[in-house]
Amino acid sequence: MNRTSLYLSRGRCILRQVFFGLPSMLQRHYSLDVSAQLLRTQAFIEGRWVSAASTFPVLDPATGEEIAKVSDCGTKEAQDAVNAAYKAFHLWKNHTAKERSILLRKWFDLINQHKEDLAKLITAECGKPMKESIGEMTYSASFLEWFSEEARRVYGDIVAPPAKDRKILLLKQPVGVASIITPWNFPSAMITRKVGAALAAGCTVVVKPAEDTPLSALALAELSVQAGIPPGVFNVVPCSREKTPAVGELLCTDPLVAKISFTGSTATGKILLRHAAGTVKRVSMELGGHAPFIVFDSADVDKAVAGAMVSKFRNSGQTCVCSNRFLVQSGIHDAFMEKLAKAMDAELKLGHGSEPTTTQGPLINTRAAEKLENQIADAVAQGAVIVRGGKRLEGSFMQPTLLSSVKTDMLCMQEESFGPLIPVVKFNTEQEALAIANASPVGLAGYFYSRDISQIWRVAEQMEVGMVGVNEGLISTTEASFGGIKQSGMGREGSKYGIDEYLEIKYMCLGGLSL
Repeated sequence: MNRTSLYLSRGRCILRQVFFGLPSMLQRHYSLDVSAQLLRTQAFIEGRWVSAASTFPVLDPATGEEIAKVSDCGTKEAQDAVNAAYKAFHLWKNHTAKERSILLRKWFDLINQHKEDLAKLITAECGKPMKESIGEMTYSASFLEWFSEEARRVYGDIVAPPAKDRKILLLKQPVGVASIITPWNFPSAMITRKVGAALAAGCTVVVKPAEDTPLSALALAELSVQAGIPPGVFNVVPCSREKTPAVGELLCTDPLVAKISFTGSTATGKILLRHAAGTVKRVSMELGGHAPFIVFDSADVDKAVAGAMVSKFRNSGQTCVCSNRFLVQSGIHDAFMEKLAKAMDAELKLGHGSEPTTTQGPLINTRAAEKLENQIADAVAQGAVIVRGGKRLEGSFMQPTLLSSVKTDMLCMQEESFGPLIPVVKFNTEQEALAIANASPVGLAGYFYSRDISQIWRVAEQMEVGMVGVNEGLISTTEASFGGIKQSGMGREGSKYGIDEYLEIKYMCLGGLSL
């Protein structure tokens, strides 16, 4: 039997849960102690908190317990948000770049001020350990800081004309209202990476957060108010899984929406692209990955093991740039496997994300755990050997799993795992490794370890991915472009290029000049 209670104490919301009958790691007392001001459960439209006709539950993925009930927005609320954003756009685009920059910087400062409470919300609704949630909030805030600076660096061009009586100017202008559709695995950073660029460019936005993690988006909305972001510039419409298709379609087809930015699965991205085609909207998408992680004989094995640990087990393997296919050259295969297994034993600890010693939280839901179970069962049935882990625990917890004797036609090598699974394939030559790594319809990130500088250049140039980590397992940073090739999406986020996704180039020919 489980018990949950919510009460207010000195302006803070305290969600207390006592668990009985769960595994020993969860037979503890947990509390979500955050500022009441940040625990918002209504939609945010045109600067107002708006209730929908019904609500949907947000659950703690570690326990299955309800954290809060959130307004379940439908097409009416989504349409209201689009209308509000369109109205606000005509005012926001006329703010000077410096004015927009100052407001984004205030928002950045407020996020840093409330970083711990925001991290607690991430851990509660997403399940990741607090240390990672704090890291996400630092990463999240960094995009507002970065684009507050980039807002003042949107430069056009004056081009030499072919005739003396005219001038050619190329102007950069905001595209308009942007629909921002984000995933659950980085419920704050995936919003600020998009919204920071959009607002800096002069666009307004409607955010539809993932149904599993709406609380982080709504907390950001509260801080946007405190920062002075004008009404209608930033809108949030949470909705349940059942209403997501209709809301998503409206946000992709409404003629007042000029731009769509989506992070999520390739399958969903294709649906949204079809919706966007009807009105030929600007689209940027960061879609599924299936990252290879190659360890060559020339690698420093200890560094490769450390890179594999951080690349694979961050957020329990639930990141779009997580390594999924591990390819280890035959000369160092056995040493790598032995050291990796020992590192997993020593460094990984399952538990609730709020426990300070936890490194591995739950998967987001039971569907995710079932997918991983299926991949492991398929691999074992075809001859793979379980070196570590392999079992599903209570709820959506999965043991971190290491498989050897893996073949390329196994399910875990054909589809993204999105969980704490390391399948290792032994290879002999560089050409063989590259052929396996590139034999995928997607190409988001890839990693490899080598101390041969010639090999580093060859492999980095030949890997068919948008981002390459060379002797490094953690590559995401605000300053660098983020995005993939093939069916991993289009466009780039972050970096100096991220703001271009929200700008149109207008050619102005000024003629009839007397010289």
